[in-house]
Amino acid sequence: MEDIKIIELFFNRDETAIQELSNKYSGYCYKIVWNLLNNHEDVEECLNDTWLAAWEYIPPRRPSVLSAYVGKIARGFAIDCFRKKQAAKRMDGHVADVCGEMDELSFSYVVDEKIAEKELIKIIENFLRKLSDSDRDIFIRRYWYLDSIKDIAKRHGVSQGCIKTNLCRNRKKLYRILKCEVLI
Repeated sequence: MEDIKIIELFFNRDETAIQELSNKYSGYCYKIVWNLLNNHEDVEECLNDTWLAAWEYIPPRRPSVLSAYVGKIARGFAIDCFRKKQAAKRMDGHVADVCGEMDELSFSYVVDEKIAEKELIKIIENFLRKLSDSDRDIFIRRYWYLDSIKDIAKRHGVSQGCIKTNLCRNRKKLYRILKCEVLI
């Protein structure tokens, strides 16, 4: 079913909207959540929360890209679940690596205060647009989907060291861009 029709089902408060949304995007959302949690029960719980949240948020919101909208909701629930589970434990190595990599952008709290969310989104979109298709895929796979370095290397047919170098170089580019935008 097309996204427009699914959204109309939500606006008509037709409960089949949840089933149609789940049928179309459960695989997509499952992958996002699985990469963070690595636990089937937690993934299922997050997905159920995602479908319920979509029911609560649509309407009044009318997402322009339904896949991104539900992906963001699912990712948020996965991050919340991860934080709860890891509060008393050490972080999973894979996720700890991603968090450590993003520490290079450690002034993000300043960015949020000085740049409106829409402007920040625009800066990041422009940054991603300027990357090559391959670099963009690597960056998004790592920091949106939370794929492992090994999986990204396999996907691109290169060494893990090549992926690490690519990510480091592009994080530094984004850091410089954000720093310039914040200081202006």
